[in-house]
Amino acid sequence: SPMFGFGGGAFFGGGGPGPGRFEATYRAYPVSFADRSDAEAGDKLLLPPSALDRLAALHVEYPMLFRLEAPESGRATHCGVLEFVADEGVAYLPAWMMQNLALAEGDTVRLASASLPKATFVKLRPHTSDFLDISDPRAVLERALRGFSCLTAGDAICLPYNAKRFYIDVVEAT
Repeated sequence: SPMFGFGGGAFFGGGGPGPGRFEATYRAYPVSFADRSDAEAGDKLLLPPSALDRLAALHVEYPMLFRLEAPESGRATHCGVLEFVADEGVAYLPAWMMQNLALAEGDTVRLASASLPKATFVKLRPHTSDFLDISDPRAVLERALRGFSCLTAGDAICLPYNAKRFYIDVVEAT
């Protein structure tokens, strides 16, 4: 499924195996378990320090992007990393990402480094029309998307704004 990235450039596609490929399996928990509600706004994971050690040794390209797969559901998405402060064996994910992947707390996820070429177009669709009632929805969307390193078609992302959470489908990316 198509995806693209932000911040450091927009990206589209999927990386295949090759030299410097990082692969790991973790237990998934929401970022709230790490007392990091700030990590809900975006697509970045909290990973353990050992992941940084391995990534550095592999000379993985920047920005660091990953394919995240839930073996139980067979669902997958793409993401970035915020910090390497998680407990060993654990990845902390935004709640919306756990929901998209049909993950329960403690479920196994597979993470692999990915290389995503630049995109030129993305089509988004808010779940409800009240997103369009915001005084400047485009500005809100652009500001919120700065927290994302990449988007995957088929995902429903969450954009917190004021006291509300707006869910937006990533319909298409090319």
